[in-house]
Amino acid sequence: MMLPKMPFLVMVSTFLLISLALEHVTPIDAAQSETINVGAIVNADTRIGREAKVGMQIAAQYYNRSSSYHKVSLHFHEQNWRSTPLQAAYAADELIRQRGVQAIIGMETWEEATLVSEVGRQAKVPVISFTSSAVTLPLVPPQSSYLVQLSSNVTEQIKCVAAIVGSFNWRWVIPIYEVDNYGGDSGTFAALAEALRDAGAEIEFRLALPPFSSLSNPQSYVRDEVTKLLNKQSRVFIVLHSSFSMATHLFKEAKEIGLMGKDSAWITTDEIASLLESVNTSVISSMEGALGIKTYFLEGSMPFNEFKRQFRLKFLAEYPEEDFSEMGIYALRAYDSIVALTNAIEKLGGANTTSLLEAILSVNFKGLSGDILFSGRSSLQSSEFRIVNVIGKRYKELGFWSSKFGFSKGLIRENGGEKIRKDSMEVLSGLVNWPGDLKRVPKGWSMPTNARPMKIGVPARTSFEKFVKVAGNGSSKDDYDGFCIKVFKEVLKQLEKNYSLPYDFVPYNGTYDDLVNHVANKSYDAVIGDVTILADRSKRVDFTQSFADSSLTMIVTLKPQPEKAWMFLKPFTLKMWVLTAVMLMYTVMIVWLLEGRSNPEFEGPWLSQLGTAFWFTSTTLFFAHREKVHNNYARVVVLAWLFVVLALNSSYTASLSSMLTVQQLEPNVTDVERLKKTNAKVGCDGDSFVRRYLEDVHKFKSENIRNVSTEYEYPEEFVSGNITAAFLELPYQKAFFNHYCKGYTVSGITGRYGEDRFGGLGFVFQKGSPLTADFSQVILSLLESGWLKDLETVSFAPSSKCLTSQAPDKSTSLSWRSFWGLYLCSAITSTLCYLAFFIRQSYERLHEAYNNMWYRLTTLVLHFHR
Repeated sequence: MMLPKMPFLVMVSTFLLISLALEHVTPIDAAQSETINVGAIVNADTRIGREAKVGMQIAAQYYNRSSSYHKVSLHFHEQNWRSTPLQAAYAADELIRQRGVQAIIGMETWEEATLVSEVGRQAKVPVISFTSSAVTLPLVPPQSSYLVQLSSNVTEQIKCVAAIVGSFNWRWVIPIYEVDNYGGDSGTFAALAEALRDAGAEIEFRLALPPFSSLSNPQSYVRDEVTKLLNKQSRVFIVLHSSFSMATHLFKEAKEIGLMGKDSAWITTDEIASLLESVNTSVISSMEGALGIKTYFLEGSMPFNEFKRQFRLKFLAEYPEEDFSEMGIYALRAYDSIVALTNAIEKLGGANTTSLLEAILSVNFKGLSGDILFSGRSSLQSSEFRIVNVIGKRYKELGFWSSKFGFSKGLIRENGGEKIRKDSMEVLSGLVNWPGDLKRVPKGWSMPTNARPMKIGVPARTSFEKFVKVAGNGSSKDDYDGFCIKVFKEVLKQLEKNYSLPYDFVPYNGTYDDLVNHVANKSYDAVIGDVTILADRSKRVDFTQSFADSSLTMIVTLKPQPEKAWMFLKPFTLKMWVLTAVMLMYTVMIVWLLEGRSNPEFEGPWLSQLGTAFWFTSTTLFFAHREKVHNNYARVVVLAWLFVVLALNSSYTASLSSMLTVQQLEPNVTDVERLKKTNAKVGCDGDSFVRRYLEDVHKFKSENIRNVSTEYEYPEEFVSGNITAAFLELPYQKAFFNHYCKGYTVSGITGRYGEDRFGGLGFVFQKGSPLTADFSQVILSLLESGWLKDLETVSFAPSSKCLTSQAPDKSTSLSWRSFWGLYLCSAITSTLCYLAFFIRQSYERLHEAYNNMWYRLTTLVLHFHR
């Protein structure tokens, strides 16, 4: 249905006619009259209009009774629900020309206020409106506008809505609003979109309804429009801007088609929530579970209670057909608008239209609806809102939200001390009665049911059946098995403790990228299988926490190592040989120092003695020494050294025997670059992203990459020489070696260091699906509990015959680290023995020198005595 719009030229022509008529209007001199004529444009068919009318009447009565010099005379123009904004402009023109009003109050819609303000500007008559807008849309510059707003702060309301959405982690929402007669929304939708982005949410779809007055059959039209929402995934609905008549039909139709059921959430702004006091039970029942945002105003004061009493009496007297006489924020604002106008008149001493606007803008008082303080031609009241919840025949208050303190159970007015801002509604969530009597926070998403189970795509053409295996045609859930299916069923088992997830598996014969795209275009609700998490895929869908690590590995065949002339040196590493030689020379030196003077076999020049010591110590390596050892310290040193020699001989013999008798294998290819330089053929799974990755990242030529369909074809491709290497992701490499452990190994820097890392394997869901977070949380718990590790061990652990042959021995040479304890003991023993020998020799020399000196002294004394 096309929204009715007025051509711009018609509007301009209308304004010109009104302007010409207003040139002949003579302003009334208020100084010469006690009566102040005030025009009021209200909609007599709406609750807002009726409350505003009664509120203004009570305020005028109060003022007229208390003022001795001025009297306020209200001139009402009552519109109906089919009236247009242009009719409001004509009514304003008539009030100015025929009734001589000095100010105009009222107007429920922004377009009405805008057109009437233009009439007021031409006649220099202030216009006070209760309507609000998220943006300023004047027909004339603000400095020359005569429009004064007394309304709630729409921007803050929208921030409150976004805060509610963000605190419950709803990722997608659907705003619903009623446009004006010119197709506009007063800027509220753009403001909501921006606030939702800041809260981490997005708009899946928006439902823009035409003006209620333009519909010939509103019930049928609203039903058709609301039915469209059934095809959307989001179940978070925000009634952003709507007349109450439209909202009544909206909630009624939404309940009938099931959109007010479990896992749905509805949020209404102040425009609807402020009228809940006056709603009959049939409407309330259709809104049950909805959250509402109401502008906060202080109750309980004496003026408030008196106004409340007068309002009830007068409202029931004037509108006896109304079932409820409770007042809302609109009645309070209407009352305050008259108070603001009369305060300005008192300040001027009369209704001087040339300065009345400035006087109104300068007033500052505490009204019934809140603090009245105009700034920039508007008094945007209260950034504090009540959060209410519709339940039963009424509603209950949950708490408060303010831009300064966030959510709270009680209103925080003063910042006495440091207050912690609470941006999450968790503090109030336990008090909410959700639609469908749900006991937990709604998912805000179209959850699967038995009538509409979750449609899950499963890759039927997999290379490795250990991950996903589809038997037969996949018509039964029992036809699906594999590592990924087992993980899914365990996650589902944990989630079903909170809610059920009916599902159907659908086998898919195609590439993984195509399967992911089917989730992005909402053909499938999810994909369960061995899907790798990649950046470009994450732009279109949501992935869960990975349940298996992923990196690119290169598998090659093994070949025998060629025989080498210096094989006898390989049992020990170079450092081991060097350390052994150092220990040998140290032991030679200690033996020489200990035996050099006492052993006759070590006689001769020092160079000859050193050679004898070297020969003696070296022959101990082969246990072929014949020289006798006379010094006890030297015997201890040699004994410690022989322990070292025994260990070295045994280890060397065993290692060399193994090398000579057991065939040594090595990778056929050790470098990726060599494959590219020789134009060698390589294999990979053609349905996965690996082929594209090899071409784009590793720069393999397309003609050198061969698609391998199943795990059983890889050995055949290797044997036939069709491929030299196979590139597999890490999970597939484990599955491959589970069967084919002999003759293959992981080679290249890709396999050894995992430089080509990916996001791992994960399940796929539609963007914004709340199931993603739930699945991720359970997968993390399975990782932390060790359940996934145990499943991986059972599924992919190599058999016992493969444990020793899965990969070649990269280093069979013995390192010094295996013998450093023996070397240390030998070195310490040699050092301690030499120190003991040195101390003993020093003591004997000193004792001998002492005896010689004493003998000479005795001889000398005897000689002189004689």
